[in-house]
Amino acid sequence: MKALHMIAWILVIIGGLNWLLIGLFNLNVVMYLGTMLARIVYILVGLSALYELFTHKANCKMCSTGSMPMNKPSM
Repeated sequence: MKALHMIAWILVIIGGLNWLLIGLFNLNVVMYLGTMLARIVYILVGLSALYELFTHKANCKMCSTGSMPMNKPSM
């Protein structure tokens, strides 16, 4: 399951960076792969996002323990 989590995480990052480039520069890097391959990448990124959404709590150490990092007040 760790391998699937890492693959999904990498695809989510790729999708996020592609959206950043689209928003900033109107540059869609994934489309340079060709229409059919780009469509496959988009589907895989979307499925990866769903996987991360539904399995995040089980995979995240902070979420599974219920603890959040505390910020120390500055002096």
